[in-house]
Order: sequence, then structure tokens, then C-alpha cells
Amino acid sequence: MASERARTDTTVLVVDDEPFVCDSLSRLLRTEGFTCLTAGGADEALDRLREHPEIAVVLSDIMMPGRSGIELLSDIRSRHPDVAVIMATAVDDRETAVRALSLGAYGYMIKPFDRHEVAINILNALERRRLIQESRDYEERLEAKVEQRTRDIKRREEEIALRLVSALEYRNRETGAHVQRIGRFAAAVAGALGWPAAAVEDIRLAAPMHDVGKIGIPDAILLKPGPLTPEEFAVMERHADIGARVLGGSDIPLLQMAAEIALRHHEKWDGSGYPDGLSGGDIPESARITAVCDVYDSLVHDRVYRPALTERQALDILREGRGTHFDPRVLDCFLDLLPELRRIREDLRDDAGAAIG
Repeated sequence: MASERARTDTTVLVVDDEPFVCDSLSRLLRTEGFTCLTAGGADEALDRLREHPEIAVVLSDIMMPGRSGIELLSDIRSRHPDVAVIMATAVDDRETAVRALSLGAYGYMIKPFDRHEVAINILNALERRRLIQESRDYEERLEAKVEQRTRDIKRREEEIALRLVSALEYRNRETGAHVQRIGRFAAAVAGALGWPAAAVEDIRLAAPMHDVGKIGIPDAILLKPGPLTPEEFAVMERHADIGARVLGGSDIPLLQMAAEIALRHHEKWDGSGYPDGLSGGDIPESARITAVCDVYDSLVHDRVYRPALTERQALDILREGRGTHFDPRVLDCFLDLLPELRRIREDLRDDAGAAIG
């Protein structure tokens, strides 16, 4: 019963330059329960396929005036990949048969046709077509599940990262908007530098964790409104190591990047930074990007030890640090992106506002 329904619902296109062959095959296929259309050549067959998307199988002669059945097969495979094609010829030519099958034909028949052979070949082609479609549908569903699972993991990673950073807000008096801006700035710069999409997403979540080590710095130093003494600054420098220890030891790429940013975002291009005095390309690019973003955002917003600078003042300071504090390539990229970064600032403003001029 199922096979009878399948035949009734199946449209077969017969392509042959001999009208007698088209008529004979049409009558045969209709008696077998198929819906049948005909075409006298390759161009007409392509017209039929455009007009009748329900066509599931094409039974085509190979030797036809004008464009051959082999050329038609290639067109169908590229334009209508879900259509099963069976090739037919009056000449038993092994080389032609192998070529047709290698181009994607579902079967190969020799004239004159036996009615049972025709029906069996079409049913076999339909079954193979069904299995291919089911396999493709399964792969698409599996891919969709993997993508959804990846999005779920990323959402959880983002929530964990933001919750971790929010714990620091209670001590450091820096707003959640600040750390989100750092992430968005860093992602924009990384994308402009050609990073792959997955790494751009990682730095968007990792850069906000750059100062998580400050959770281990005493309040008397962390919240001091004036300049730090050399001894106090030495204690403050420890936040880089503390952050790396908090975030380190994970096999999750996001946390690995966050750990290297926490450890290295105070290194300077000329080697005068801390904790290890790395210079140039020895500093991870993720940390070089975060350094520029963090300094810019800190300068144009109020801090416990000073009021916000204007953006012009902040940019002058950044440019002065080109090639000494900052990687020249990263800084130049950052400056090129200023219109986009200003939009991010507007989207993520501190409650107290920020200096834009």
C-alpha cells in the first residue's frame, strides 16, 4: 500500500527525441501508478523542471539532437539536486555508463526497455533519493542542534563571566557598563584585525575579566583616592598574577584567553610593563588589544583617583603611547574604529555619565 501511494504521488519526466518512445514510456509508467510528463530534448526538459517542481525522477535518453543527455544530467545535478536521473541508451557502452554514474546518475538502462526493469529502476532511484534526503535532513537537524548547543554554552559562559566580574564591582567601584564596554571594544578591534569569529566572541567575554585579580587587593590600596606609594603600587601590581591564578588551569578556550589577558594586559610594547616586562610580539595579542581598550575607557570615565578626561585628551595620551605602551598596529586599528566605539559608549553609558567631547 505504501509503495502504491508513493507511485501515485511521484512525477516522472521522460526525455527522448523520439515521440514514440515518450508515448510508450508514458503509458507504461501510468499503468504502474506514476504521473508522467514528457520532453523532446534537454532544453525542453529544463523548462519542464522549472514549471513542475514536483518532478522526482527524470528518465532521459543519452543520444539526442543538440544537447546530449549527459549534458542534461550535469545541468540537473547543479540546478535540481533533489531530482533523481536515470540514463537510457540504445548502445551498450560501458564507458558512457561509467561516466553517467560518476556524474550522479541513479541508474543506467539499455533500450529496448522491459516494463518491469523500468519500474524497478525508478523505484530504486526513488528509494535512494529518499535515503539521501533523510540523511541530509538528519545532518541539518544535527547541525541545528549543535549550533543551538553552542549558543547555549556561550550564553552560560557569558553569564558566568559577568557574574564573576560583578563580584569585583562591589569592591572596585567600576560599573558593569565599563567591563561590557571593554568586551565590546576588544571584539570590534579583534574583528577588524582579522580574527576568526569564534575568537572574536571569546575576547568579547574574556576582556571584561582583565582586572578580576583586583579582588585580592586590599581596599586601602584598591580604593585609595590619591596616588599610590611605590610600596602600594607593588601590591597593586599583584592583581595580574592573582587574576591569572583565578582564571588559569582551565581547558576552556575562553578562560585560557581570559587568564592570559589578566596576566599580560599591563605589559607594554617597549618592555617597561609588568609583571614580567614582556615586549612586542611576546605579549599575547589579546592582552595588547585589551590594554588599549582599557586605558581609553578608563581615561574618559570618572575614577576614584581622578575625574574623567575629554576624549581628545584621552586620544592624545593614547597616541603618545604608540610604540612604547601600545602595539602600533593595534592602536591604529583602534583609532580607525572610533566612530563604532563611540556608538558602543553611547549604548553602554555609566549611570554617572561620561565625557564625550
